[in-house]
Amino acid sequence: MLSAAQNDLITRTSPGTAAGTLLRRYWQPAALVDELAGNRPVKPVRLMGEDLVVFKDGKGRYGLIGRHCPHRGTDLAYGRLEDGGLRCAFHGWLFDVNGRCLQTPAEPDNSNLCTNIKQKSYPVVEKSGILFAYLGPGEPPAFPHFDCFAAPSTHTFAFKGMIDCNWLQSLEVGIDPAHTSFLHRFFEDEDPDKGYGKMFRDTSKDSDMPITKIMRDFPRPRIEVEPTDYGFRLITLRQIGADKAHVRVTNLIFPNTFIIPMSREMTISQWHVPIDDVKHYWYAIFTSFGAAVDKDEMRRQRLELYELPDYVPRKNKSNDYGFDPHEQEHATYTGMGADINVHDQWACESMGAIQDRTAEHLGTSDKAISAYRRLLRTALDQSRAGGKPLMVLEVAEAEKIIGPACVDGIGPAGDWQGYWRRTDRTRQETKSWTNGH
Repeated sequence: MLSAAQNDLITRTSPGTAAGTLLRRYWQPAALVDELAGNRPVKPVRLMGEDLVVFKDGKGRYGLIGRHCPHRGTDLAYGRLEDGGLRCAFHGWLFDVNGRCLQTPAEPDNSNLCTNIKQKSYPVVEKSGILFAYLGPGEPPAFPHFDCFAAPSTHTFAFKGMIDCNWLQSLEVGIDPAHTSFLHRFFEDEDPDKGYGKMFRDTSKDSDMPITKIMRDFPRPRIEVEPTDYGFRLITLRQIGADKAHVRVTNLIFPNTFIIPMSREMTISQWHVPIDDVKHYWYAIFTSFGAAVDKDEMRRQRLELYELPDYVPRKNKSNDYGFDPHEQEHATYTGMGADINVHDQWACESMGAIQDRTAEHLGTSDKAISAYRRLLRTALDQSRAGGKPLMVLEVAEAEKIIGPACVDGIGPAGDWQGYWRRTDRTRQETKSWTNGH
């Protein structure tokens, strides 16, 4: 368990906080590209306690600037897109994607007022359907050459969802491999052919055994945490016979991302990004190594579960997450339906707006949680001392960080390391696109 001060240190991300300063050293998802589709690509964004506006100008450039006009504080989210920027609807002040004030049209012709005005602004880049923003000092770090960034747009799909609690709770659920045997337990196995775009609906590689059955029948995994140059690799082993083991390889990408297998052909790269200290978004890039992603089907499935424009889950604490006691007795462990995102959402939100880690009791199966908190504390110390934390990358460093390996299959219990490495190598060699490495 942590002290109250230690818990505050790793959860609070507003400007000026230690964790907030650290997270600003990295590119963070700010919006989906889809959110700026249509005739008026302007959207208010709240990111780590800052109120901002993201927009696309007439030349197709993206900008992220402070939401309140520096003239008299009105809301630029209602501004007009014209003349190469975003114009305030109050007095017509015009700002470009870099926050420069281009015009103050109500001022006299000879006024130089606008030359002295600079609105808060942050750089934005598009990657695989997500607009990433850099809110930190100096030059932004380079992006690692992960598969989710290297894949063509035909083989990726991006989405997001809001969760009504602190960001760290969701990240720690994502790197907890033991919970899947309970929180995501299904009492009956579905037809894997009907599981496209869904988590834990496939059969495991090298076996006809449904993943739902593996998770249900083998709830005491052996968990290995291996340090890497991007964070750590998490290997979860479930002995399913005298000489066979279910091998699942997932990854913690420092500081707030994990990459996991979703099916034989697809991985999920997922960020947990603070809106403020008590609310956050998960952003995900689904990457296919086989056929092109059926984006229409992926979107249709998720829009049944999330309500636009804010991507709020339709099942939430206001309706008890759809809890059905009959279903809990006969069909699912939670009684909250078949969508595992709802299960995770309940688990995260039920801990409270910010989990009180002074009252928790970690066990052996929580070793990844402990490993992550050590990484986080080390990075916080490095950042405060003026050093370069893990994954603040130069271009040459970023080019070497590829993959990472994501495996879900059944192999020899005595050679699980060799098994997952061979499986990953085969996937990289046979994928339907190449990342040039």
